[in-house]
Amino acid sequence: MNTDHFHRRLESLAHDSLVHDLSNGLKGLEKESMRITAAGRLAHSPHPVQLGSALTHPHITTDYSEALLEFITPPFPDATATLSFLEDIHRFVYQMLPEDELLLATSMPIGFEQDEDIPIARYGSSNIGKMKHIYRVGLAHRYGRTMQAIAGIHFNFSLAESLWPLLGEVFQLSLSPKDLRAHLYFSLIRNLHRYGWLLLYLFGASPAVNGQFLKCRGGIPEGFVEISSDTYGMPHATSLRMSDIGYKNKTQAGLHISLNSLEEYVTSLCHAIETPHPPYQAIGVKRGGEYLQLNTNILQIENEYYSPVRPKQIAESCEKPTLALKRRGVRYVEIRALDINPFDPLGINQGQIHFLEAFLLFCLLHDSPPITQAENRVIHANLLASAQRGRDPSLDLLLEDRPIPLHLWATEVLQAMEPLCQLMDTSLPIPVYLDSLERQWKKVHDPDETPSARVVKEMKTHGESFDQFAMRLSKTHADYFRSHPLEPSQLEWFMKLARQSLEEQEQIEAKDSLSFDQFLHRYLSQTCQAA
Repeated sequence: MNTDHFHRRLESLAHDSLVHDLSNGLKGLEKESMRITAAGRLAHSPHPVQLGSALTHPHITTDYSEALLEFITPPFPDATATLSFLEDIHRFVYQMLPEDELLLATSMPIGFEQDEDIPIARYGSSNIGKMKHIYRVGLAHRYGRTMQAIAGIHFNFSLAESLWPLLGEVFQLSLSPKDLRAHLYFSLIRNLHRYGWLLLYLFGASPAVNGQFLKCRGGIPEGFVEISSDTYGMPHATSLRMSDIGYKNKTQAGLHISLNSLEEYVTSLCHAIETPHPPYQAIGVKRGGEYLQLNTNILQIENEYYSPVRPKQIAESCEKPTLALKRRGVRYVEIRALDINPFDPLGINQGQIHFLEAFLLFCLLHDSPPITQAENRVIHANLLASAQRGRDPSLDLLLEDRPIPLHLWATEVLQAMEPLCQLMDTSLPIPVYLDSLERQWKKVHDPDETPSARVVKEMKTHGESFDQFAMRLSKTHADYFRSHPLEPSQLEWFMKLARQSLEEQEQIEAKDSLSFDQFLHRYLSQTCQAA
């Protein structure tokens, strides 16, 4: 792994007065959590009105299922503030939830027997609310509901504004601000694909699932073994969430969404959302006047494309994400490959965020040539191998067409990151980035230190099934949040937000002037040429 250019860029940054801004990038989180009952069943109650409107609330919404809550923090330069906000959301939600409901502590779901047991999220009677619901109905027809019930954490990151002119000099790029950001963010994104297997090894926490999940996904796959009662996994798995039984499917496996530039990314993604797909044409758009999906294209909308990382721009009202990117460029990147850490009440901790921040800067500063289709296949093979066999001491990945042991390649990456972490720590009172790096070294030296290994060990130590393990930790976390209620002023602030979101949903519903068919036609008629 050639790091010459990486180290020269680091040296250039080290001699600049803005070096302290390396650690001032904005950090936000989106955390999904399934609502379950105290008896371990998937909650079938509607989204609690006390939490506000899932359509319009800025911080509390639902993902695929009516029971799958999603918590969204604002981005902060300080990871402590990000986690504090996420904790406040949890505390508020637990004050509003019925006593017999709690949040599932794991990424892999429990509490259902068949696909139809998972309720699809609803967002009211407005046109935009109907579109969000029908999109999810379409996902059910295309992939089944069970896959959509898997939860995770998304890490949103953007570089400090003050760094951009300096980075232009360091990389010797004479580009407009919009083009510079796109060029460097896509360099980061390509490298995150190349090195993303490391995140699955270090933070994967879904090595096992229950038998009902596998039944809904077609049965027990080859290579799976029984770990405990009604609990299955692969012997060295790290993140089944990111494997073939998780967010993988045959249709998208054949997609090639280019990451070589913003223009190529938008063009290839637009092609996928504008090209009919015969199997989805066979499903049809409507049956008996009821929508089955938004359209019959390879992707109904951009969000259907499952990727470990996405370039993001904030879309305006009813604006397609691809057009927002094309018009205003990349605002931040969204890392989507993270499992919920079941041992932490928030599902993530400060040390992990510090490592992720340093890892993303490593991906930015390291050489990042264009990805060919051949390399793309290798990238996907490495990600899948790490997800399914990451803790296998004999596992080799592919680096530049040659096999390399995962632990050796991981060692090279962490070694390369050490001077970067030192640089990021220079303006801080304590070495938080080096400390976070040291924690990851332990996992590379000893696979038993990984979260995935800890999950398996806990189940075996306690003689638990996966469901019992998940319920034990879910109840522990629920007790923690319920014993730390919000201060009255904080509670009132969240309650006010909830009321405002409900009022906003009513206003949106009252203002609709188009029929849903007209609205959907107008939305889908936006093409790449519209920008």
